[in-house]
Amino acid sequence: MLDIKFSPIGIVSNGVNEPPDVNWGPIISRLNINPEFAEGTKGLNQFSHAMIVTLLNRAKFDLSKHLVRKPRGLYTMPEVGIFAQRAKDRPNLIGVTAVKIINVGNGSLDVRGLDAINGTPILDIKPYYPHYDLVEDATIPKWVDRLMQNYF
Repeated sequence: MLDIKFSPIGIVSNGVNEPPDVNWGPIISRLNINPEFAEGTKGLNQFSHAMIVTLLNRAKFDLSKHLVRKPRGLYTMPEVGIFAQRAKDRPNLIGVTAVKIINVGNGSLDVRGLDAINGTPILDIKPYYPHYDLVEDATIPKWVDRLMQNYF
């Protein structure tokens, strides 16, 4: 087995200590970038959005409980595998979210819509490129639209 190690480049700061199931959209988070990586945000202020990669350090994956389940535990949802949903309890506790950039500061980044709680380690920041990140003809099952109502 390959031994993989990550070192955080920063940490999320916001007032969210317990993750809500919905309504992440208005939440503004400050991404405090470690000093040795602070200059890496140069030019990011020219972008409207970024992709934030986080370590979901408070999530827990239980194979028997999370491999196949109803998204968010909602009885109205179909039972699907972990790779067919965006749940936090995953085999590798990695989160990826597209966010609106509010401000790029000296060693910090303020963003809107990051679904990460206070103290979450940041693994990477990538600018949002529609060329890579936007898929115009993507299809999703109907239950995803119901699940995502009021999420952002």
